[in-house]
Amino acid sequence: MMTSPPPLAIIRSNSEIKSPAMSQILIIANLNCDRIFRLNRPLTSGARIHYEDMGHRIGGGATNTGLGLVWAGHQVELLSQVGDDELGDWLLAEAKKLGLGCQQVHRLVGPTQPLQLLMEPNGERTILRPNRPRLLLPQRLNWDGVDALYVNLSAEHLPRLMSDALHRALVVAQLPKDLAARPCHYLITSRDDLAQHGVEPSFEWAQGVAGDQLRAFIVTEGARGAKAYLPDRIHHQDAVPANVVDSTGAGDCYAAGLIHGLLKQGELSIAMAEAACWAAFAVSADCSVPPETLKSYLVSA
Repeated sequence: MMTSPPPLAIIRSNSEIKSPAMSQILIIANLNCDRIFRLNRPLTSGARIHYEDMGHRIGGGATNTGLGLVWAGHQVELLSQVGDDELGDWLLAEAKKLGLGCQQVHRLVGPTQPLQLLMEPNGERTILRPNRPRLLLPQRLNWDGVDALYVNLSAEHLPRLMSDALHRALVVAQLPKDLAARPCHYLITSRDDLAQHGVEPSFEWAQGVAGDQLRAFIVTEGARGAKAYLPDRIHHQDAVPANVVDSTGAGDCYAAGLIHGLLKQGELSIAMAEAACWAAFAVSADCSVPPETLKSYLVSA
């Protein structure tokens, strides 16, 4: 029997004081175990392809977004779910080692099902995702002390909870695959994902998903950079040159850099430049979570 998680409570001890640079960020996204298969050639229908099993590693939008934000000095709490098996135990232990708050990670009755990532030589990947239940969200969330919310999954009650956050925190969301409502201030997607829906990007179209409080619709375009569709103009931000090794998690890492930039500076163009830098670190490393090079950059900043 599945039970709904309790309302979110951000608890700080009396001795824990948030520094001016530190923000409390809630991430509603998947906490995954990624099983990696490295291919010797691109996927082609009917082809015989050799692979190397690279084992499993922690991944998912929760980790790919949260880790960089932790390195940047923020407090990050995850709202996600994993199975009640040994693999779920391992995922939670790994997430906690990385400094991610896991008090609101729900334990789903049943096994934790890993994702299969097929990595091509050029860094592109194909994700085989198992069918799994949607995240069980609480009926309400306590937004006291929460400075930003990031959403990258689908769940019941999600639009209502996001609407509740709009006047209390910065709300950033990835465009969902089903184009369902995502009340937010900043909506993010990639040009490739948007093309699958046959949609030409515009601020007006994005408002139909994000609502009237939308400030910008950001569409990433890989090496061509990113565009922010604003009510009265389009802002283009160049990409940071990078040797693409593994593009897994780059979109979430970009979102993390954007959130950090918006919380630190407030200026969209500066935040997009920061996001582009974070994404460049992500794609240039052979890993599905932000690499140590990003950590070094943030520590020295």
